[in-house]
Amino acid sequence: MQQFAITESAAAQISKILAQEAAGSCLRVAVQGGGCSGFSYVFSIDSDKADDDLTFERDGVTVLVDEMSIQYMEGSEIDWVDDMIGASFQIKNPNATASCGCGTSFDI
Repeated sequence: MQQFAITESAAAQISKILAQEAAGSCLRVAVQGGGCSGFSYVFSIDSDKADDDLTFERDGVTVLVDEMSIQYMEGSEIDWVDDMIGASFQIKNPNATASCGCGTSFDI
């Protein structure tokens, strides 16, 4: 079973974002090639679940991750961090061997 965790603070922020979107919308997290460290995370709002999507839920919100992306994010956790630098979603990825300062790209 593929694992991808959603923190309480991430679920709360996703809920706020999705409240502004069409009913049935979900947060999609994907991995694409590029970024300063080799791969980067992509966040988008999606109302269409593809056949190869995995769904992860917490506190009434759903996060979609496609099969290709979960290979790079197995065991990861999405969190919402609001600190002096700013507020953003951050992926804590145990598979990443390096990441950049912006926190949106990584290498494995």
